[in-house]
Amino acid sequence: MNKAQIFDFFSRLAEANPAPRTELDYGNDYQLLVAVVLSAQATDAGVNKATRRLFEEVKTPAQMVALGEDGLKQHIKTIGLFNAKAKNVIALSEILERDFGGEVPQDRDVLTTLPGVGRKTANVVMNTAFGQETFAVDTHIFRVGNRTGLAPGKTPLAVELKLEKRVPGPFRRDAHHWLILHGRYVCKARKPECWRCIVADLCRYKPKTPPPVTKSAP
Repeated sequence: MNKAQIFDFFSRLAEANPAPRTELDYGNDYQLLVAVVLSAQATDAGVNKATRRLFEEVKTPAQMVALGEDGLKQHIKTIGLFNAKAKNVIALSEILERDFGGEVPQDRDVLTTLPGVGRKTANVVMNTAFGQETFAVDTHIFRVGNRTGLAPGKTPLAVELKLEKRVPGPFRRDAHHWLILHGRYVCKARKPECWRCIVADLCRYKPKTPPPVTKSAP
């Protein structure tokens, strides 16, 4: 895509959804961090179901440490890899309480030193909690970036760096939310729903998926 097409691409997504947000439920920056850590290889809906009661009880790193690893597991045992995630959440909570006064640091490099926090997770927190223009490349954004030609790359980091260069100023703050939602609900992995895609004419994906055939009533 050229610059004009990219601007048009995001203009349409913005018009359709002027105020995009993460679909994870949370009440503060710490809960957001925990939710994003838990969401690795899990659906947002599944995480929200598991954290609903947890976040009523736990709102701070100190409260999480007090709950303990076994207590946390009871809340999140429906989530994939819950044993490892529980260990990481307790460990990062201890660090936040000990080294940062219970606050989530507003620094991506520092965030990635916490157990269970990779670059994608740190980018989500920096963007959603602190309003930074970061691009958290998950499987949806990786697919959309490559399939559409918006930001092709062989690795998530390559796609992220392409987005850094290509996304125009007015759209940088919310770009990753639009792309995630587009990938989740329209530009799906197995069968993209091209017939209802508002940016289909800008997309370089050639085998456009036709609309499903509806059977007429007898």
